Amino acid sequence: MTDPRELLTVAEAAVDEAAAWLATAGGNYWSTARFKASGEEVTAADIEVESRVTRVLNARTPRIPVVGEESWTPGAPLPTRCWVLDPIDGTMNFARGAPMYAVSLAYVHNGVPLVGVVEAPALGRRWTTPGRPEDTRPVAEDVGRAVVGVSGTGSGRSGARRLLDRVQDEAYRVRMQGSMALDLVGVAEGWLDACVCIAPKPWDVAAGVALCRERGRAVLGAGGTAFSFDSPVLLAGAPGVARWLADLWGSG
Repeated sequence: MTDPRELLTVAEAAVDEAAAWLATAGGNYWSTARFKASGEEVTAADIEVESRVTRVLNARTPRIPVVGEESWTPGAPLPTRCWVLDPIDGTMNFARGAPMYAVSLAYVHNGVPLVGVVEAPALGRRWTTPGRPEDTRPVAEDVGRAVVGVSGTGSGRSGARRLLDRVQDEAYRVRMQGSMALDLVGVAEGWLDACVCIAPKPWDVAAGVALCRERGRAVLGAGGTAFSFDSPVLLAGAPGVARWLADLWGSG
């Protein structure tokens, strides 16, 4: 199966399973966080959602492997074609009862996200490729008028502090939502003008990259080239603003 429309149908069915389960999963057992070896938080709900989505994908597309945050071997290369899944992007928000978290699923071929679905269960919203043109607003071309989302600030990566200080000083406003997937959705739709994702993993951003590129947003990595999953930073927005952010990163 390679038709994007068919793949989107499969992806939405898998995300439907996740959203339906999350709507009924209550109690502290599912939302209590523990820390992984990486220092990131994980809950029983992350594990359960990944399992449920993976079962649907394996049943519908058995020849396409699933790269899930909670089960993939750290550092292992992505298969040539695969599903890339973050069962709950924004686990810290989810564990604290905040609504800014999402199920993020993408189909990736040769490192390029081609199909994306982002579901925000607590907000009752879903974004897919293709999106509806009427939902896409213009984004600011001027840094001084740009509302910039920032995520991954605790990564300790070189260059992050300088970049964030300059963004805070020169952008119109900075927003920290705690979800890379939703920051990228914000840029795709236009309620954020740009975003900075520091130390992104493929599952954090794959679906959001597909959404942004489909809507004509620039999605750059370190050095100002097109973003790839080995980049230590992702910068998205109007081309001029994304380029400015990339230059800041490079000067750090």
